[in-house]
Amino acid sequence: MKKIVFIVALIALLPLSVMATSAAKFTTAASDNTRVYVSQRPDVADRLFKSQAVENKIAEIAKLLKNRKLAWMFTNCFPNTLDTTVHYRVLDGTDDTFVYTGDIHAMWLRDSGAQVYPYIRLANADPELKKMLAGVIHRQTKCILLDPYANAFNDGPTGGEWQKDRTKMLPELHERKWEIDSLCYPIRLAYAYWQATGDTSVFTDDWVRAIELILETFKNQQRKENLGAYRFQRLTDRASDTMLCDGWGQPVNPVGLIASAFRPSDDATTLLFLVPANFFAVTSLRKASEILTTVKGNTELAGQCTALAQEVETALNTYAVYNHPKYGQIYAYEVDGFGNQSLMDDANVPSLLAMAYLGDVDVNNPTYQNTRHFVWSDSNPYFFKGTAGEGIGGPHIGYDMVWPMSIMMKAFTGQDDAEIKKCISLLLNTDANTGFMHESFHKNDPNHFTRKWFAWQNTLFGELIISLIDNGKLDLLNSI
Repeated sequence: MKKIVFIVALIALLPLSVMATSAAKFTTAASDNTRVYVSQRPDVADRLFKSQAVENKIAEIAKLLKNRKLAWMFTNCFPNTLDTTVHYRVLDGTDDTFVYTGDIHAMWLRDSGAQVYPYIRLANADPELKKMLAGVIHRQTKCILLDPYANAFNDGPTGGEWQKDRTKMLPELHERKWEIDSLCYPIRLAYAYWQATGDTSVFTDDWVRAIELILETFKNQQRKENLGAYRFQRLTDRASDTMLCDGWGQPVNPVGLIASAFRPSDDATTLLFLVPANFFAVTSLRKASEILTTVKGNTELAGQCTALAQEVETALNTYAVYNHPKYGQIYAYEVDGFGNQSLMDDANVPSLLAMAYLGDVDVNNPTYQNTRHFVWSDSNPYFFKGTAGEGIGGPHIGYDMVWPMSIMMKAFTGQDDAEIKKCISLLLNTDANTGFMHESFHKNDPNHFTRKWFAWQNTLFGELIISLIDNGKLDLLNSI
């Protein structure tokens, strides 16, 4: 594989000048502008999907950034989804895109929707990129119609390691963990694509049927009349990989909230009414309603979506708020409708911290702001702070492992320049000099990390840098 090298000596004349060479990698600090940085992107011929609009954006942003490590990491990370995970093709005359999560060669509805989301802003400048994005929407629609309770899918009926799970497995499914957000991310992607491009061709009859199935699934998992259609058990040594109570999970009181068997971390919920996922469902249903009304003229189905969104929102206002002795009114992470609440946050999105990033609450909402202070403190059992960095983790990896995603969410939702600057510095200093984000790193040693190839976090980092520049924070980034 060829390597592209960033030579600091040439930067004054040609920002991000490149040479084909085999220069060595160096250990660097965030403020170090004296090193040679070797591109970690695949050779052009080996990239799975190429977009000139994305390449132009990379060059534009990298030229603006004075911190060479930041420019290097942005250049590695932002195109990582396209370079390494996107499998675009045309099937039966329709754009179809299967997106790996990275080192796991399966397509998560959540991850794939989040991975390609940052490229939507460039869709109108690149017809091929636009087709690829439409292909993701078509593929996600197919996945939902196949099984709305599944979180991850194979590229065909290939089977896999979880086929013996005690649930209704199909060979097309990689995993069948029911997670509310799996049905929200496809709506978020389709809505943003429509808003950016005006293209309504993705809203096919199959897409409408998928929305009908999403609505049916959400209502089923309100568990108003019975335990619902979904149960799950796995033979495992990890308690978080299976469900209690013969696969049904802990009991819930049917108060209008939607039960989620698993969190976006793919860990089992403790109390099944996962609060940030229910908030995500509310905004997703309203987006679906807008599309159905404006594009399809289907006011009946749109009205059902709006009604369910209102019901869930009312239940959240009643059951999801806790009066904390230190932070005041905050949102609980999970509740059960009986009055029990789990006070914590998990790094995976949707999280309590990420609700403002997703647009599920206003960033200035007082309860959200109180919650934001709570989750980034020792009061959150999954907040870890050490000599190398600080942030939120979760039980998926365990004690002392910080997820860069949480640091990014803090930066996305931050309104204080010093706080945002600290977040970016943390991200720059905890990549283990690989030039990429990782799933997690040890709070005292960033060289101890999990998942060296995790495309969602990589592309999210690129999205963060572009977002900060769009919001007038270039001088802040250049002060690092």
